[in-house]
Amino acid sequence: MLARQRQAAILDEARRTGAVRVSELVARFGVSDMTIRRDLDVLAARGLVEKVYGGATAVLGESTDEPGFEAKFVRQRAQKEAIAELAATLVRPGTAIGISAGTTTWTLARALGSVPGLTVVTNSIRVANVLDETSQPTRTVVLTGGVRTPSDALVGPVAVHSLRRLHLDLVFLGVHGMADGAGFTTPNLTESETNRALVEAGSRLVVLADHTKWGIAGISTIADLAEANVVVTDDGLPELARKILAEQVDELLIAQVDGAD
Repeated sequence: MLARQRQAAILDEARRTGAVRVSELVARFGVSDMTIRRDLDVLAARGLVEKVYGGATAVLGESTDEPGFEAKFVRQRAQKEAIAELAATLVRPGTAIGISAGTTTWTLARALGSVPGLTVVTNSIRVANVLDETSQPTRTVVLTGGVRTPSDALVGPVAVHSLRRLHLDLVFLGVHGMADGAGFTTPNLTESETNRALVEAGSRLVVLADHTKWGIAGISTIADLAEANVVVTDDGLPELARKILAEQVDELLIAQVDGAD
């Protein structure tokens, strides 16, 4: 196979699944690790993929682009962990909270292992699974029904109907993008409706978004910036974005990141 053909196949796989790993590509094409890395360098130089540790992810370009969970998980891992640790301090024992689908919210769920007496409502299979793995006798996990999306969210009329009958103390929302004017957005129209129902079920809204989400606008708005009581982000957020958010949300929390992706 010529290099150009191999690179086209790699790009197709990245766009289909959201991410590719060097080790898997080496096995698939029967070439060296260095050859695959050169292929990824070529694709990255053309702006078609973004190199990450161990592989690459497809580059988002459209308001309806929706990568899968694995593709998003490898991005900004240090930032997501710092955001999750800070957000977990907002959770009090014995409260009822909602957690949307997403990689940052999944990381938050992992950080809640020591908080007793929680009732957690989520439309994410992955969030429910990680909560079960760290379950406590006093914890209740409620998983909404619905149709599964590429980001492993359960969405649609069944999920919306379930959420509209609930009353939660705190809702943690992960987003595809946040921008002045567009607000907090998603590339999935059905997921937007379900997330809006989750937001409406909560007394307080906490948005979790790393700095790379700023300036990105998905096709559908979940909530305006001013609807968030708290935004938890990381110290890579530009000063102008901090100023805009600080003027519109009740509280802006900045997580300090010790390491880089």
